[in-house]
Amino acid sequence: MTALGVIPARYNSSRFPGKALTPLCGRPMIEWVWRGARAAKTLARVVVATDDERIADVCRAFGAEVALTRDDHRTGTDRTAEVAVATDHEIVVNIQGDEPLIEGFAIDAAVDALREAPDAAMSTVVHAVTDTDVADPHRVKVALDTSGNALYFSRSVIPAVRSGGVPPRYWQHVGLYAYRRAFLLELAELPPTPAERAEGLEQLRALEHGCRIRCAVLEGYRSVPVDIPADVARAEARLRESGRC
Repeated sequence: MTALGVIPARYNSSRFPGKALTPLCGRPMIEWVWRGARAAKTLARVVVATDDERIADVCRAFGAEVALTRDDHRTGTDRTAEVAVATDHEIVVNIQGDEPLIEGFAIDAAVDALREAPDAAMSTVVHAVTDTDVADPHRVKVALDTSGNALYFSRSVIPAVRSGGVPPRYWQHVGLYAYRRAFLLELAELPPTPAERAEGLEQLRALEHGCRIRCAVLEGYRSVPVDIPADVARAEARLRESGRC
């Protein structure tokens, strides 16, 4: 099954306007995401999907393929679906534009997990949460079942531990999703669901409609998503630690 990578990017982020073009070590953040995606062996193409000419111009300048999309999409899932309509790739990967430390092997893990799980309509990747991030609402946590499927995603600490209880291993979600194309197009037509609206997490729309989401666990990997301006310094520090800038 061939896979298409889509990086949805908008300029008017409510928490961090212009986030996609924020410089990290001298490169716009969207370029770091694109470079990580281009390293994935499973992706036949990588496309930046945006409704903003400023983002489009910057991306074309560093060599990215760009798709101009409508400006009324509610989520990155919906913007990714618009690009998927015009393709025939069996798998479409939504790679969030605020994950500058994304690496090709993480994307490959999501695609492989979906290929190996015929009962799943989509997949994603998770890694262990650091002690400092477990209570941070900007770091999305996920609870897994014994088969590696997502039970729930939340900005809160899940599962909660009662007094005297044994803390579990907490998992952090990485901002990418691999979809079977037909399911993605169906999902984009569904209205937002209660938990999705409450948490501000689009993957909950899939769970609330009974979709099975397979999660690949990445040991030894840690993402640093940029949700607010304070995250920029953390992301730059990690890029330097990894020798990329």
